[in-house]
Formats: sequence, structure tokens, C-alpha cells
Amino acid sequence: MEFFVFVSQEWLLITTLAVLMVVYAMRERIKNGKPIPAHEVTRLLNSEKAVLLDVREAADFKAGHISGALSLPYSKVAADAEQLLAPHRDKIIVVADKLGQHAGAAGRTLGQKGFDVRRLAGGITEWQNQGMPLVKG
Repeated sequence: MEFFVFVSQEWLLITTLAVLMVVYAMRERIKNGKPIPAHEVTRLLNSEKAVLLDVREAADFKAGHISGALSLPYSKVAADAEQLLAPHRDKIIVVADKLGQHAGAAGRTLGQKGFDVRRLAGGITEWQNQGMPLVKG
């Protein structure tokens, strides 16, 4: 009961806290690379304005990946991304993983290195769910 009394008396404080939390969450999401849907990724790749970086493990990449994707396992992004992506510095880097669990952290690392980063919303799983093709090998 005391909680509700506090909330009713301090509604301005509670509202300010909620707004700040939402703003913080939005800023963190963008810092990690704005998530973009599969059709937007396809448009960027077809217009050669972007390059796709697949951060899944090598075995997953070989089992099926988006055509033209570069493979760099998540564990090696911090050490090897600069060298692998140097020729593509002027392009948007779209980071893809299985479900989106590592793409944010990889996107943040790439953003700190000066790359323009986006994330494939939902990862490769969402790509497949939308009936988009994968290349094996």
C-alpha cells in the first residue's frame, strides 16, 4: 500500500525515470547498430551500398549463409574486423548472426572502430522465416 501512495505523490519523479529509461534503451540500441529488416538488407546489398558480415561460427556459416556474406566468428570480431573490413570502410556493414544475440555486441565493436553499422533484425533465422535464400558451402 505504501508503494501506491509513493507513486501517487511522486508521479513526476516516476514519469521522469520511465522516460529516461526509454531514451537510454533507444540510444543503446542505435549504438549497437540500428536493426533493419531483411528486405532493407536485400536492397542495400543489391545496390552495393552495404556488405554483410556473418558473425556465426564457421560450421554454421558453411551450413548456409546469405550470398556474398563475409564470415568472421563473433569471438574474432574485436581482433580481426578492421583487417577484413578495411576495403569496405565506405559501405554500411550489416551484421548478421543466428538470432540477433551477438550482432549487437559486434555492431558496437565495429561502431567504435568507425564503421557505419546496421544489424539484420532477427538474424539468419528471421531471414529464413521470410523465405529468403541461403548459399551452402
